[in-house]
Amino acid sequence: MKILVTGSTGLVGTALVPLLMKAGHTVCRLVRPGTVVRDGDGFQIAWNPATGELGGAGVGADAVVNLAGASVAAKRWTAERKAELRASRVDTTRALVTALAKMNARPRVLVSISGTGFYGNRGDEVLIEESAPGTDFLAQLAKDWEGEALKAEALGIRVVLARFGVVLAKHGGALPQMMLPFRFFAGGKIGSGRQWLSWITLEDAVEAIKFALENGNARGPLNVVSPHPEQNAAFTKALAHALHRPALFPAPAFALRLALGEMADALLLSSQRVLPQKLEQLGFQFRYSELNAALNAILRRT
Repeated sequence: MKILVTGSTGLVGTALVPLLMKAGHTVCRLVRPGTVVRDGDGFQIAWNPATGELGGAGVGADAVVNLAGASVAAKRWTAERKAELRASRVDTTRALVTALAKMNARPRVLVSISGTGFYGNRGDEVLIEESAPGTDFLAQLAKDWEGEALKAEALGIRVVLARFGVVLAKHGGALPQMMLPFRFFAGGKIGSGRQWLSWITLEDAVEAIKFALENGNARGPLNVVSPHPEQNAAFTKALAHALHRPALFPAPAFALRLALGEMADALLLSSQRVLPQKLEQLGFQFRYSELNAALNAILRRT
């Protein structure tokens, strides 16, 4: 297939592009003005979400993967930052679908990333793809983001909404930040430690995207998470064990809220016990479904 990819310079994109190329697909990276992309990692196509302009080389694409979106954890959530997060997801996806609508020969499938933040803070409730959305900022952002992607269905395009949990990788994403206090013997559970964390290794995350592209039965919401979510206390204990460090110093909720504001509740104290029901029904095989094995494998890599 000829596959267009937005957000190809991020953590998931830099792992996905070589995987798709190795599988024999032709990858075209949609590159914004001013973005630096290494040579040799697929073809590059000029893409300007602000104007909706898409280079002519995008014609004839069979599939699109939309990974665009600024990091929700990079900066404190001021009103300005929230607007940036929304624009990078909702507005960019709207511009992408508008560009696809202008094509005479349209792609057959769009896999658009989303997140388990869609469900909001749900305590111990088991969440599957049909579960209702939450009501906080991240939930509304994910709902609006997915809504723009779903508009591609009216164009005859199969749409998959890949709701990612926390993606675990040694070189990027949340895990290096989680490991830092443990390296200084200052790690521990966050808040009560009872909140559920739904996770996925980077390796399984990109394999799930490839699976969704190639499997015509995949459509609509798709929880891209391990079958075994963990509560924060168990997660931090497993991480401490993998790093050969103690987990003795909990981070109190009030201190996190003081330091991070609204982000603390949404990203660290929120609980989402999400299961990959559809992925398992479709026959996807996880390489790392158990946390201890996943962490040991990740930390062994250079």
